[in-house]
Amino acid sequence: MNRREFLHRASGGFGALALAGLWNDVQAAEADPLAARAGHFPAKADRVIFLFSTGGVSHIDTFDRKPQLAADHGKKVMASRWLNKPGQYDRYLIRPKWDFKQYGKCGTWVSDLFPHVGSVIDDICVLNAMYCESDGHDKATLAAHCGSEQFARPSAGAWVSYGLGTVNKNLPSFMVLAPHAPYAGAQTWGSDFLPACHQGTHVIPGKDPLPNLNPLAASPELQQKELELLGKLNKSHFERRAADQALDARIRSFETAFGMQREAPEAFDLSKESDATLKMYGLERGATSGFGWQCLVARRLAERGVRFQELIDVGSSNNWDSHDNMADHEKLAKNIDQPIAALIADLKQRGMLERTLVVWTSEFGRTPFHQQADHKGREHHNLCFSSWMAGGGVKGGMVYGKSDEHGILPVEGKVHTHDLHATMLHLLGIDHERLTYRYSGRDFRLTDVAGSVVKEIFA
Repeated sequence: MNRREFLHRASGGFGALALAGLWNDVQAAEADPLAARAGHFPAKADRVIFLFSTGGVSHIDTFDRKPQLAADHGKKVMASRWLNKPGQYDRYLIRPKWDFKQYGKCGTWVSDLFPHVGSVIDDICVLNAMYCESDGHDKATLAAHCGSEQFARPSAGAWVSYGLGTVNKNLPSFMVLAPHAPYAGAQTWGSDFLPACHQGTHVIPGKDPLPNLNPLAASPELQQKELELLGKLNKSHFERRAADQALDARIRSFETAFGMQREAPEAFDLSKESDATLKMYGLERGATSGFGWQCLVARRLAERGVRFQELIDVGSSNNWDSHDNMADHEKLAKNIDQPIAALIADLKQRGMLERTLVVWTSEFGRTPFHQQADHKGREHHNLCFSSWMAGGGVKGGMVYGKSDEHGILPVEGKVHTHDLHATMLHLLGIDHERLTYRYSGRDFRLTDVAGSVVKEIFA
């Protein structure tokens, strides 16, 4: 018996009045799964902009200052993990490659890789004791997005869309701005067993970021008639195949695309942005790509009600996987430093940062040690790394969590990937333990059977 049949039968017996209200809610949700809905409690944030730097950013060279690591450069340390294998390994400590400075009124230490981010550090809460289960790219990336390193699951953006719906039916509730997918591929923005209408819409930077939006009909009136006929045919077809989620999603995609024809071109048109704004993001007028373009478009989409956005930083020629030479970090940081700072400053000056949660992370960090004393690169390190959050109810100008003197293990304020997801959902007004979906005989959620909200970082 499905829920429709259950509620229909139950509504005729005991508790009919209570079930009638629930039945109306179910009917409304089934009629429009993307309809805007309230969370479980008052939210501090209305939307999320999730920034993901793929490849593994070194925490000890960016946001986790370790003067003792510099002092102990070349000394030996016993490592408990190496190249994805637990054990006991004699390794040489490798000093940070860049100096750190204190920024803002808060005095948070930030490396010379991120001077622009340092300029807005009073709005940022740095998490310096992040950790996850895997130091493999695919698994750790999957966990950072879907809460599971072993299996494909709905991504965080899909869960948010499922839980809250959208406030702008002319734009997708979940959008991904990226030249291409990170490790683990497009499943990082997939909906998996959730209704397909909640999967991310991939926007590829370029002159035509959303192709095929131009109507083929000779006039809007003719297109409207064509869509009405198509709608009747789709409805008749769907009534005989009501259990086909893919069909339902395909029908809804026509409806969304029709709305996007009116709204999306304007959202992606930067021609009306001022020279000062373009300069702030590091953009030349007419530019249609680059991380600055991604960040500025993200602000415009946030203004237009897109619930969840992910901006994937994949670099121009490579990513942050600096095994051979940490010098790669310098050009990669330069690519995103100014745009990220501009996004935060722009949201703040428009009065939007207070209700927009900005999250930056990577799948893991990089080792503070190596088997060669003079090696120029660093290996994968999932036992401790850095992330940060800004806006959306987060207390800015603080550092939460602490690693040991060499940045190898967390010693205070550990934050697992599940905790990060639980905190994101909480700020959106969602109880991560109550946002579930029954599939294959069990209730699934983004945080699996774990996750704690990090309330210490709330403003």
